Amino acid sequence: MSTWAVAACAAGGAGAVLRYAIDATVKARVRTDLPIATIAINVVGSALLGFFTGLVTFGAPGTLTLVLGTGFCGGFTTFSTASFETVALARRGEHVLALVTAAGTWIAALAACGVGFAVSWFLVGR
Repeated sequence: MSTWAVAACAAGGAGAVLRYAIDATVKARVRTDLPIATIAINVVGSALLGFFTGLVTFGAPGTLTLVLGTGFCGGFTTFSTASFETVALARRGEHVLALVTAAGTWIAALAACGVGFAVSWFLVGR
């Protein structure tokens, strides 16, 4: 296994641990049916991925995307948990919250990715 692959694995582990810590902290402090911790994690992770991808687009080594994009962001964000939480809301009859969670997360994550990319352009691409 290459050094970069090992680094991506380590970064993925770090992302997963950070996701768990944030999720547990938010759930302990905020009581709501809306899965705000998962939504926030996925939006922040999308912004980071957009930023890292932009850095590579504008000249940073491609290994940055491998380690921080695939590794860290892949371990940090969680499509499967977002899907499960959305289905759980729908099964409980919270159809509006399920729709807000699904559509809102998707729209916010796309926008955040674009903002992350734009920030990288502003910092290094101009």
